[in-house]
Amino acid sequence: MERVNLREKLALFDEQWTPKIVAEVGVMHVKLAKIEGEFAWHAHENEDELFMVISGELSMELRALPVILLGPGEILVVPSGVEHRPVAREEVHILMFEPKTTVNTGTAEGDRTVEEPEWI
Repeated sequence: MERVNLREKLALFDEQWTPKIVAEVGVMHVKLAKIEGEFAWHAHENEDELFMVISGELSMELRALPVILLGPGEILVVPSGVEHRPVAREEVHILMFEPKTTVNTGTAEGDRTVEEPEWI
C-alpha cells in the first residue's frame, strides 16, 4: 500500500491527452491527465469510465444528450457504448477510473491513442 498525492503526480508531466496511471484497484486503473482543446468523438464498447475534474472546467459532449459541464470535485460516469467527447477551453486536470483494458480513444483510433499508459 502506498499513498498517492495527486498534486505531486500532476507536477511530474506536462503533456496533454496522455493519461498516466497512478494506482490500480483490482481490474481498474486510476489515471491522471491534463487536457485542453477537443478530443475525438469515441465510445468504449465494453467499459464504463469515471471522470473527475481536479482543476478547471470540463465539457463532456454526448451525441444524443445535452453537454454536461463539470467543475473541480465533480464526477461523471460515461456508460459503455455512449459516444462522447471531452472538451476543455483551458487546461483541465482530470482523474479517470476505468478498466485496465480501456484505450483512451476507444472506437476512434488516431494520433492521440495511448495503447499502454505510463505508470508514474
